Amino acid sequence: MRSFASDNNSGIHPLVLKAIEDANKDHAMGYGEDEWTNRAVTLIKEVFGPKADPYFVFNGTGANSVALRACTRTFNSIIAAESAHIFMDECGAPVFQTGCQIKEIVTRDGKLTPELIREKLVGFGAVHQSQPKVVYISECTEYGTVYTPKEIKAIADLIHKYGMYLHVDGARLANAAAYLGVTLKELTADCDVDILSFGGTKNGMMLGEAVISFRPELSENMKYIRKQSGQLYSKMRYTSCQFLPYLTNELWRKNALHANKMAQLLVKGIREICDVEFSQKVEANIVLMCMPRKVIEKLQQKYVFYIWNEITDEMRLVTSFDTTPEDVHSFLEDLKDALKEFPLKFTVNSEK
Repeated sequence: MRSFASDNNSGIHPLVLKAIEDANKDHAMGYGEDEWTNRAVTLIKEVFGPKADPYFVFNGTGANSVALRACTRTFNSIIAAESAHIFMDECGAPVFQTGCQIKEIVTRDGKLTPELIREKLVGFGAVHQSQPKVVYISECTEYGTVYTPKEIKAIADLIHKYGMYLHVDGARLANAAAYLGVTLKELTADCDVDILSFGGTKNGMMLGEAVISFRPELSENMKYIRKQSGQLYSKMRYTSCQFLPYLTNELWRKNALHANKMAQLLVKGIREICDVEFSQKVEANIVLMCMPRKVIEKLQQKYVFYIWNEITDEMRLVTSFDTTPEDVHSFLEDLKDALKEFPLKFTVNSEK
């Protein structure tokens, strides 16, 4: 099966798989007291800066919940875009774990701005209202759009004036950094991000994320929060060891650049086949567009992908580090055939 449903469906990069195999020798101390975890911590500090304090967890939902718990108390609120992963796709886990309200903001492209956030910065000190404490953004967004360092810094500068924290969900941070041509540090620590959920599962790792705190007060109780949240892995070496090849020689960037390139190849091919308007800018590895439902259903007989918006027949295609040009070309050929069968208002460029 070749999938365009999610980069979660991709395999494991051979170097990451080898790192797991290499760690699977002899016995090692559990709960992070092992050499692989120590080396991974050192490497993360080298990549993100000396203030980076990483805590390895199982998955993205766990990482977001642990990070937000470190930032909040139950009477606080979390500000996020209405399309945010913590609001739409985590079954209420962050609310369950933190006890906090999520105050959503409608956005055109999934990105928050200081202007949009400012409207939610009210009620401070009012006993009847939850107290704003965290702004959550994802890089890249659920729409595949990317924040620039300047945009992230502007959000941080605003909310820090209110004693609030900026949490970045970096499940696809690599794709954003690859698109912008910047380092991971330039997109996080250098922008005054307070806490980061740093993932690699969508970009060649098998499992696991690192919650990286850049503030001592957020690190203070992190080990207890991680344990209480069910995110402390006894055989942690199998999680932490993956970060060694992932961050060495910028494997993360090579993988993400390839995924992004395959998304652009899709876009180019689709534009040559039909006159379609993409719902968002394709900046990372996510392609959103509307297609006739019959075309979608025809393609879904062969390919796995999601309908992003049932009302507008908006489909989402996601490319991965192991998506091949052949995968893309095969999809394009089948799209061309489907549009010939169900052209509707779309113009098929049959001469292409």
